[in-house]
Amino acid sequence: MSTLVLAVVCCGIYPLVVFGLGRAFADKADGSLIVDSKGVIRGSKLMAQNFTGAKYFHPRPSAAGNNGYDPTSSSGSNLGPTSQKLRDSIAQNLADYRSQNGLATNAPVPADAVTASASGLDPHISLENAALQAPRVAKERGLKMEDVKSLISQYTDLPDLGLLGDAGVNVLRLNLALDGVK
Repeated sequence: MSTLVLAVVCCGIYPLVVFGLGRAFADKADGSLIVDSKGVIRGSKLMAQNFTGAKYFHPRPSAAGNNGYDPTSSSGSNLGPTSQKLRDSIAQNLADYRSQNGLATNAPVPADAVTASASGLDPHISLENAALQAPRVAKERGLKMEDVKSLISQYTDLPDLGLLGDAGVNVLRLNLALDGVK
């Protein structure tokens, strides 16, 4: 009797409840996809994509896959603080970031600008990182700094429940919004 009851609950009722919840929260259950006005999927607001052009905000570096940003190979580098490879990578990322953003060679840089997240696919950058990239993006696009700062504010996700984690700027959503600015 218990086998029959558990079979009905575990193989019938529970899957139907989970399916129903998935349909009730379809946006989240389907991967939080961003679809443009033509119906083309541009990405997921939960996954980083690589943007390299000067007119775009750049995401965190990624260690996912051979070339980074590979969602089928999500992972960190697993390099520890004593790793020479990690130190060399951070030094190169620091030099590149400062050069791309017109910063002095000794200017402080936020950690998220030069280190990968644990998954290698974090879609957010810190507010400080976005603020340092804003002048480059505004100049390249011929936009006013106030307009770029307004978009940064609009695409900033606040901490969960107002206190868990830090505020972060969703790079994909911000760059898509910038592409929509005339």
